[in-house]
Amino acid sequence: MERTAIRRSFFIFRMAISAVHYPFHNKSCCLLQPPFGSGATLYVRPFMIGSGDVIGVAPAPEYTFRILVTPVGPYFKGGLKPVKLRVSEYDRAAPHGTGNIKAGLNYAMSLKPTMEAHREGYAENLYLDSESRTYVEETGGANVLFVKEDGTLVVPQSHTDSILPSITRRSLVQVAQDLGMTVDQRPVEWAEVKAGTFVECGLCGTAAVISPVGEIDNKVYGADETVTFPAGYTEIGPVMKKLRETLTGIQSGAVEDKHNWVYTVA
Repeated sequence: MERTAIRRSFFIFRMAISAVHYPFHNKSCCLLQPPFGSGATLYVRPFMIGSGDVIGVAPAPEYTFRILVTPVGPYFKGGLKPVKLRVSEYDRAAPHGTGNIKAGLNYAMSLKPTMEAHREGYAENLYLDSESRTYVEETGGANVLFVKEDGTLVVPQSHTDSILPSITRRSLVQVAQDLGMTVDQRPVEWAEVKAGTFVECGLCGTAAVISPVGEIDNKVYGADETVTFPAGYTEIGPVMKKLRETLTGIQSGAVEDKHNWVYTVA
């Protein structure tokens, strides 16, 4: 919760937001909670919208804070079946722009590319950095994780500060370290991916937790490359599976919470 608040504070600063209206609503969401053990979760998403009167390119004089609560199933309709991605010809975010904040504009730009990817049989797009198209950044709605053959968890970082600092990603990094895994957080070149450096790949986020990736195609700018991840091609790989089971176990109370992440809601 603290990390979510810190990220929201950075969003407020970056978007030049001044006055925020916090309406009080005493409504129970207990009836929305999915049955325990069903695999579904209760998605809680705080958000702010400009609600003050303004015309022009300027911050709104007032913003309204809301919390969206809804039950959700798996992020991808195939559940934990590995999905297929494509490298996108589009850019997700400009260097040193707003790619590192939780803002709707970052998702708006992915709508057309996502529809195109779906029509071509892909679950999502993988975006490379817009400055050099050399480094892996993220997908339209999730961060990316890789696993090397020796079990090292590799977490892509952005040299242009264009990757959203996912709270789920941060949690998975901590879980990996708690499990004794080596974690390498650094910029990852697409050349490493196509060279077969990694044996597993996954997408992580609030809704996805971890969704395995079995294949990535790169057909843009004259390329004709297909990368498969042998340890997670037909089913979720062992490292991604262990990370996912541990984090969801902490969330459900089945695994000890060593970091006080879980709060009891009366």
